[in-house]
Amino acid sequence: QVQLVESGGGLVQPGGSLRLSCAPSGFTRGPYVIGWFRQAPGKEREGVSCISMRPTTTDDVTDYVVSVRGRFTISRDDANNTVYLQMNSLKPEDTALYYCAARSPLLLRRCALGASEYDYWGQGTQVTVSS
Repeated sequence: QVQLVESGGGLVQPGGSLRLSCAPSGFTRGPYVIGWFRQAPGKEREGVSCISMRPTTTDDVTDYVVSVRGRFTISRDDANNTVYLQMNSLKPEDTALYYCAARSPLLLRRCALGASEYDYWGQGTQVTVSS
C-alpha cells in the first residue's frame, strides 16, 4: 500500500529553521515527482515546492512558490528514500499544516505546484512560527 509519511514539523521562532521529511513507501517504482503543499486555517491548499527526480541529482528539476524562494530548499536522499524541505528564515505566515504528495510514476515527470497534479498524499505535519 502506497504511503507518504511526513515528519519534522514543530514550533519555531521567527527567523528559525526546520527541516521537513517525506518518506514514500509501497511504490513499485518511483515516485519521481514529489511536491510539498501547505494549508493554513481558512485558506486554500498552496503548492510550496516540487522536485522532479532524474537519474542524477544534478539534473533534478525543482520549483518554488515565489513567497519561499531563497528561504526553502527541496532535496532528496536516495540512501534513505526521503525528500526533504529545508525551511530557513521562517516567518509567521509560513504557519500551516504541511503535506507531501507524490505524482503517479505512470505520468510525466513534471514538477508542478498544482494539487491536482498529485495522486498520493501524506497526513501532514504542523509547522507553527511564533514568538
